[in-house]
Amino acid sequence: MSGAPAAFKPHAPLEGAARMWGTVALSAATFMNVLDSSIANVSLPAIAGDLGVSPNQGTWVVTSFGVANAIAVPLTGWLSQRFGQVRLFTLSVLLFTLASWLCGLAPNMATLIAMRALQGFVAGPMMPLAQTLLLSSYPPAMAGMAMALWAMTTLVAPVMGPLLGGWITDHTHWGWIFYINIPVGILAAFVTWSIYQKRETQRAKLPIDTVGLTLLVLAVGCLQIMLDRGKELDWFHSGEIITLGIVAAIAGAFFIAWELTDKHPVVDLRLLKRRNFLVGSVCLSVAYSLFIGNLVLLPLWLQQFMGYTSTQAGEMLAPVGLFAILLSPIVGKNVQKTDPRMLATFAFIMFAVVLQMRSHFNTQADFFTIMLPTFIQGIAVAFFFIPLTSITLGGLPPQQIASASGLSNFTRIVGGAFGTSITITLWQDRAAVHHAELTELVNRGSQAAMGAMGNLDAMGLSPEQSLANINRLIDQQAFMLASNDIFGGSALIFMLLIPTIWFAERWRPPVAQVQAAKASAPAAADAAAGAH
Repeated sequence: MSGAPAAFKPHAPLEGAARMWGTVALSAATFMNVLDSSIANVSLPAIAGDLGVSPNQGTWVVTSFGVANAIAVPLTGWLSQRFGQVRLFTLSVLLFTLASWLCGLAPNMATLIAMRALQGFVAGPMMPLAQTLLLSSYPPAMAGMAMALWAMTTLVAPVMGPLLGGWITDHTHWGWIFYINIPVGILAAFVTWSIYQKRETQRAKLPIDTVGLTLLVLAVGCLQIMLDRGKELDWFHSGEIITLGIVAAIAGAFFIAWELTDKHPVVDLRLLKRRNFLVGSVCLSVAYSLFIGNLVLLPLWLQQFMGYTSTQAGEMLAPVGLFAILLSPIVGKNVQKTDPRMLATFAFIMFAVVLQMRSHFNTQADFFTIMLPTFIQGIAVAFFFIPLTSITLGGLPPQQIASASGLSNFTRIVGGAFGTSITITLWQDRAAVHHAELTELVNRGSQAAMGAMGNLDAMGLSPEQSLANINRLIDQQAFMLASNDIFGGSALIFMLLIPTIWFAERWRPPVAQVQAAKASAPAAADAAAGAH
């Protein structure tokens, strides 16, 4: 996969104020990117209500960004060689800023989804190029410090995002969660261009796999739309869903055949022949899809059925990044000394514990009970990405690291988007089942039901109003039970991933690949944010 930036023509490291301001500008752009994802999660119910769609349809704001971002990843290497890394990064930041402004102005959900897709697409090159430019700014001996600064930036954003997003949504228009990117993006682009324009990389016109890219867009795009719209169109009883499924299947099959035979594939599927890469990518993608899906589900449940405000939901999500900030540097430092499979196993166990705790929530759960698993979740995030990236890239020759990292990120981001859609669909389906079961208990033979009706009648409510109140309570219980089903099922799948990761070969990463693993901090940030 050509998802990595082209190699720099050697430049001397920056010094003094230039290095400081370069670091600030690159970090600000990355912070803006990650913050934007975590801000949106707690605002979904408010966005959906304002634009006249259901809160579940509001999740398209998340999935459209993720799919577009995943599609852009394979193009980063080609684009950086075609236009130069500095030009591409600066343009990506400016377009991201423009897309943020258009997101805030969106008059309807269709426009917002289109602008979020644009935002996700132009954000694709930002993360890898920011890393590359940052490392070029420091001498090799200070590379560790540069990555530490990078990690702190990308891990602090998910802590700030939910809190800031919740406050903005409760106190002003939700559009400001996007507008706040405008001054940050303009300043970051201006400073980056001012400092790095004389350090531009050489450009070259390279062939691009147009056929493969077209098939990729068709396969992933149609499948995502099918997952997003399937529930409201009654799945395969709809001609639109059947058509989307057929197109996705045919495009996917042709995409695999084409990529395995093309000289310049947009995605190097031959990497999947390597056991560690296959096992690591599968575990990373499945676990990430579970995690992101549940992280989107939690604030929806809290705001729709538990009476939480956006600010309170943000406070629930913010602690995810705290333990990750503290523990990620320790994990990165010790990943060479410990079997990465052991560290990944510990992460899966911690995720399972967190989700199992959530599977016992009820409508009387207090603030501390709901927040405690979120604190613990940060431990799992810290032990998850660095070891799994080490396993995925384990044993690959240096010339394949960039392609492998790009393909791994592609599958992870797509997994997150698919996981969000599948989780919300299952949540609605399980709620419908529980609603039907609970409704059967409301009959004239039920002493509790008749007692409740009597109490409501005594309060002056009509029979229709009494039944509406009881139905609202049934809805609350049904969606709580559905949430418990999703949390419990996700915990079980995390436990099943434990034996899967041990199919990878035992391998101790060399220093170079540990640095590549540490560069996966943006993935940890995405997970804490619940974004891409």
